[in-house]
Amino acid sequence: MKPKKIPMRMCVGCREMKPKKELLRVVRSPEGEVSFDLTGRKSGRGAYVCADEACLARAIRQKQLERAFSAPISDAVREQLTQQIASIPKPVSAEDSDA
Repeated sequence: MKPKKIPMRMCVGCREMKPKKELLRVVRSPEGEVSFDLTGRKSGRGAYVCADEACLARAIRQKQLERAFSAPISDAVREQLTQQIASIPKPVSAEDSDA
């Protein structure tokens, strides 16, 4: 039996390819609202970022999210995303549990 293919996505902050389940999806809804999509099922344009505050800060600083969404992101939305990523529990990777 063939091994199951793992979907890979690129983080807009660090530009690394990682398994989709390790990344957080940021979505711009058809109404223009930008938020985290923890379920991965919200409709709209999505971009992926690591569950790391530094990656999100870099994506905002380099305007990678604005490029991905083809729309400007307000300061209030930036602050909201920063607060949300700080409150999201960090996923435990296999390397961390070996220690």
